[in-house]
Amino acid sequence: MTHSRKALLLLDYQVALCEEGPHLRMPPLAAQVAERGVLVTAEKVLAAARTAGWLVVHVRLAFDPSYVLRTNRLARFDAYPDQRAMLTDSPEAQIVQALAPLPGEPVVDKGCVDPFVGTPLLQVLAAEGVGEVVLGGVATNLVVESAARHASDAGLQVTVVEDMCASFRPDFHEFSVANMLPLFGTVTSAEELLGSLA
Repeated sequence: MTHSRKALLLLDYQVALCEEGPHLRMPPLAAQVAERGVLVTAEKVLAAARTAGWLVVHVRLAFDPSYVLRTNRLARFDAYPDQRAMLTDSPEAQIVQALAPLPGEPVVDKGCVDPFVGTPLLQVLAAEGVGEVVLGGVATNLVVESAARHASDAGLQVTVVEDMCASFRPDFHEFSVANMLPLFGTVTSAEELLGSLA
């Protein structure tokens, strides 16, 4: 089987992280998402990926009511069970409306930063014949970097769409894009990516 198919992985574009309003948990991150126009850019890339027939996979941080499936047991993750936050069915854990999954597009729920840990994502990509993943998400230096590292170590080609990403602080984003992400794949812009699809 050839692994020539591309997959667009949309990472943690969730109401609690990206949207001003009653469910927002990360105001500095949402502010950067808005300032950088991340969701508008992601929407364009998502539309193009769907048209091109790529596999589209939505990844989100979401917990079962027991919180036992949460693989990250660091103190900073304790807020989720303590506050009963980011439950699978809660409004805050949902993917933002602009990037909502279509029927037939899988949604992978994770209990940590890395979308490959404790999820079937890698096996799904292999089963679908995917050889290259295109990444966008928030935060750049957390889920996007974790995904890029894991995917490249697993033998996948990695492309990161820089303007589909944002972090809590601009300097975190810039450091990751300039210094870390190029070690694990190609960093590109939405405009370049869309140009290559046209």
